[in-house]
Amino acid sequence: MDAIKHRPLKLLLLGGTTEATLLAQRLAEFRDVAATLSLAGRTRSPAPSPIPVRTGGFGGADGLADYLVRDAVDVVIDATHPFAAQISNNAIAACSSANVPLLAVERPAWRRVTDDIWTEHATVEDAIAALPDRPANVFSALGRSSISRLGAKPQHRYIIRVVDPIEPPPELAHAVIISARGPFVAEDDIALFRAHEIAYVLAKNSGGGAAYAKIEAARRLQLPVHMVQRAAIGERFVVPSAEEAMAWIVRHHLPRAERGV
Repeated sequence: MDAIKHRPLKLLLLGGTTEATLLAQRLAEFRDVAATLSLAGRTRSPAPSPIPVRTGGFGGADGLADYLVRDAVDVVIDATHPFAAQISNNAIAACSSANVPLLAVERPAWRRVTDDIWTEHATVEDAIAALPDRPANVFSALGRSSISRLGAKPQHRYIIRVVDPIEPPPELAHAVIISARGPFVAEDDIALFRAHEIAYVLAKNSGGGAAYAKIEAARRLQLPVHMVQRAAIGERFVVPSAEEAMAWIVRHHLPRAERGV
């Protein structure tokens, strides 16, 4: 019984975000936590992790539930991107099926402030469709997976920022790909927008500080932003930061000695 009682807490961290990186660093400090960071594998060179990394999908909600049972996972922390709705909904279903506690770290969405020129859209397709017919220079921060969708308005010259370099599709022959990893600085984005004579900004409301520079830059230059809103995710227990997630783990799932009690 003692061996079972004192075995390390097995924790699965669904990551790919700044919050997940911070959590991995904190979790590595606890001797009674055996944490694994799960990454989808969409980024070629993810940030180094101090805990073991698992790359690739699970095979949907059923596959994730099987993994949780097979590996005797005690708790799941969903610190995926706010737009990774599918994996988040899969985590809800899988944890319910496997009877494993689930905590989600969901950074607050950005809110429109004075001088913002936003048009909000339910989908990426809607945001692209709202661009004018007249050719313009458009900055896209919609991500790698949305590049092909820009072909719906091929008359524009797109400046596309992604983490990993990629060749633009043939229908976007005049697109410029900028490979860069945040956090970004507003002054740098202002210079970027001016250099490319940007007229419109395409963005997802991912929240957080690392990617907010483009929103501040657009505000200061009085550029219209076509903002994609987050998709609906099922009911789950949510905290807004890695710090609060760590406090929840310590309070509810670590032995008294690890909590310093």
